[in-house]
Amino acid sequence: MHKLLVLYPQPADPDHFRDYYVTKHLPLAIQMPGLLAWRYSFDIAATGGEAPYFAVFEADFADAAAMTAGRESPEGQRAGADVPNYATGGVVILNYPVQDGAR
Repeated sequence: MHKLLVLYPQPADPDHFRDYYVTKHLPLAIQMPGLLAWRYSFDIAATGGEAPYFAVFEADFADAAAMTAGRESPEGQRAGADVPNYATGGVVILNYPVQDGAR
């Protein structure tokens, strides 16, 4: 599995961010081809001190090629172009292969 992780620093207007993200951005983002699962949260906490991020989004893809294809698709391009409409604090986008483990 390959994960796309999007970290959002504090926006200028948190209420606008939450509303826009849930009602407009997520419906775009979850249309990306190859998306297997997704999750998000606005309740970010740090173990020691204040969390540097306001929100997080995780997306699971079968592999890096599927993630790249999803992001480069028309649906992925629309979602990417929409980010400035709510993420006034910027955005950090990471991706990586997931190493599974079990006990």
